[in-house]
Amino acid sequence: MKICVLVKEVPDAAVTKRIDPATGRLDRSGEKNLNPYDTHAIEAAMQLKEGGQLQVDEIVAITMGPESAVRALHKAVSLGADRSVHLTDEALAGSDVAATGYALAQTLKRENPDLVLLGQQSDDGECYTIGAVVADHLQAPSLTQVISIEVDGDVLRCERQAEYGYDTVEVELPAVISVGDAINEPRYPSLKAIMGAKKKPLETLSAADAGIDLSRVGAAGSQVECGSFKAPPAKAAGTIIEDEDTNETVEKIVAWLDERKLI
Repeated sequence: MKICVLVKEVPDAAVTKRIDPATGRLDRSGEKNLNPYDTHAIEAAMQLKEGGQLQVDEIVAITMGPESAVRALHKAVSLGADRSVHLTDEALAGSDVAATGYALAQTLKRENPDLVLLGQQSDDGECYTIGAVVADHLQAPSLTQVISIEVDGDVLRCERQAEYGYDTVEVELPAVISVGDAINEPRYPSLKAIMGAKKKPLETLSAADAGIDLSRVGAAGSQVECGSFKAPPAKAAGTIIEDEDTNETVEKIVAWLDERKLI
């Protein structure tokens, strides 16, 4: 059995996110890291492998992104993936969710996995739909917001979060499952795993290698067109009341609240 885990390189959480007005895309020039939501997908794959109820032969981490995205793959491998695949091509730049899902699905078809796992969202675009798009292209069942996976014979029994509570769903393989961050606590990579990550097999693919139709990817092949962007207006400075005289301070605060009909 083969499990493929889709991962993504995203701007580091400490980096202020901004849109590049020249391209209409997210500015990715700062520090970047592996999408934290995807670490839960890797951990879920590792737990299925280590649980012994499924014969998992390998876990493959797959990403689509620029040259720098190889660092996200190294992190994924250090967390337990056996090898990685990097889909990178300038023609893919500017792809929207539909185009990205198509390109990833084409890459997955080369691997023919029994199970595809991914995080519930990316930390930059915060899109929850990429798993469903990939599943549609693969003609495989799709589950989202999964917080528990149990093996029951030839099926997976999954518990997923819903607006009204929880659903318990059984799914046959092959399938595409987006896991929520409540599913597990990702492990920390060991020093040995970190040092050995660059030595594990890494396959680099172009769009042509993956059999991708270039008319369906990139900015030109995307169905979403971004409009103009502008920074939100700056907030007015707040009022600071020094507590030199308690009674006077209380009167000022009460007057400020009363003026705004808050009392």
